[in-house]
Amino acid sequence: MTYTVKEVSGKMGITPYTLRFYEKEGVIAPVERNKNGERMYTDSDMDMIGTVQALRSTGLSLGEIKQYVELYHAGDSKLQERKSLLARQKSKVEDQIVLLMKTLEKINYKMALIDAQDHRFDKLP
Repeated sequence: MTYTVKEVSGKMGITPYTLRFYEKEGVIAPVERNKNGERMYTDSDMDMIGTVQALRSTGLSLGEIKQYVELYHAGDSKLQERKSLLARQKSKVEDQIVLLMKTLEKINYKMALIDAQDHRFDKLP
C-alpha cells in the first residue's frame, strides 16, 4: 500500500515540510514518486518515519538519528553498533523517566496539601 504526503502527515502527526526535510537530510531514504512526481510512501517508509519520531522524542539529534538510519541500511554487519546506540539512548530515557516520576510525586504531594487545606474550609460554619 502507498500513501501520499497528506495521508502520511495526517496518520503520523508530522508536517509535510518535516517529511520533505527528513528526506532531504537523509534521515529517511528517498521516497518513490508516482508518474506525476508526487511522493508515495510505503508501509516500510511509514515504519521508518515512526522510528525516527520515536527516537526524536527521546532527544536524539537528527545527526544521531541519521547515523542510526545509516547503520540500519548497512545491514546485519552493523547490528551491534545499532544496539549500542539504542542502549545509550535507552539509558537516557530511563533516567528521564525516573526524574519525571520524582517530579510527578512532588506535584501530587503539593496537590494533596492544597486538597487538605481546601477541606479545612469546608468545615467552617
